Amino acid sequence: MVTVREHYEVFPYPARDPAEERHRLITGSPSHPLEMDHILWGGQRDWSRPLRILVAGGGTGDGLIQLAQTLTDAGRAHDITYLDLSTASRAVAEARAQMRGLGNITFHTASLLEAAEYGRFDYIDCCGVLHHLPDPPAGFRALRAALAPGGGLGFMVYAPYGRSGVYPLQEAFAALFQGLPPGERLIRARQIVADLPEGHPFRANRNLSDHLTSEAGFYDLLLHAQDRAYDVPQLLEVLAETGWQLAGFATPALYDLSRLTEVPEGMDPVTRMTLAEKLRGTIRVHTGYAVAQGSPAGKASPATRALVPHLRGAPAARLAQLVAQGHAIPVTLGGRPEPVTLPRAAAPLLAAIDGRRSLGQIAQASGRDPIAFGTLWASVHAALEPCGLLVYSALLTAAAVS
Repeated sequence: MVTVREHYEVFPYPARDPAEERHRLITGSPSHPLEMDHILWGGQRDWSRPLRILVAGGGTGDGLIQLAQTLTDAGRAHDITYLDLSTASRAVAEARAQMRGLGNITFHTASLLEAAEYGRFDYIDCCGVLHHLPDPPAGFRALRAALAPGGGLGFMVYAPYGRSGVYPLQEAFAALFQGLPPGERLIRARQIVADLPEGHPFRANRNLSDHLTSEAGFYDLLLHAQDRAYDVPQLLEVLAETGWQLAGFATPALYDLSRLTEVPEGMDPVTRMTLAEKLRGTIRVHTGYAVAQGSPAGKASPATRALVPHLRGAPAARLAQLVAQGHAIPVTLGGRPEPVTLPRAAAPLLAAIDGRRSLGQIAQASGRDPIAFGTLWASVHAALEPCGLLVYSALLTAAAVS
């Protein structure tokens, strides 16, 4: 059997070339500071306070670099501890950070199970790691032990339905290639996958692309020695049993059953999310945020006029232009087009969003009375926030929220 450590020494994942840091910054969810603030701290984090971060199982560094570069660009004090078992993955992450001249990062070759030995952290990034542990709940518990009061976790774990066809192949390859080195396993598995019939569940699954992008992507998807997926109830159960609670998914609209069908009266929220996942059938990963069990709700509410809105995914001017012309904003959720329509009157509000003006300032500049502005902004929030296109944070303002 090829161990997880051996796997990532041969095939660091995801495959990254540090030289590409000269011209691109890879961003996404979880662990973008704007999204973190919005979901974990109500969009009101005091950014004058340094942020202590743990990147647990940091791999080749996507989350690490996003966090460090975004906070550096914003001029916000931070200190990052990186942990990973793979020296090869760590070397890539270090080279990427060096290419960008990023400081305040301490690198360790270590397991996330040792997280609490490095202190307590305001934010923990753990993306694509927990589902590869021999005992995932032990990983969740270890991270909970490393969480500082008021802190939060950004996670990504695999989901079952969008990964249809993967697990039968993993099981078959594990039996067929027992004792073979990683490189030979890769060659033989690729030959088999190339000859799969059209009707094979994996061949028919258009949600997956890692196996097409790189050798590391193919190996991670189909030849991993430890891999499990969580549906919504299983995810919520493991969070609860290890001292966490869900703060929110990065794209809550994916889990909104009402976007897919009529919802029976009285159906509880967990059942609604569970059925939405089943009906969509394309969710490959669950990406979201968690806080200590018993924590108050943290997601930002547009009722607070001091909040600073940000648009993600497209420039404000472009979205404002679409709305002003009466066009829908193109949105795709889980492979399904779900365009968003806003009243034309919302266009000036969108155009005013620059990541520095507060809702109160946008309202004042709009010339609308408070009730009219509140009604119009509520429609903007309801349309864009569930899709992950609208978040609130004072990260970029001259003065942090106190």
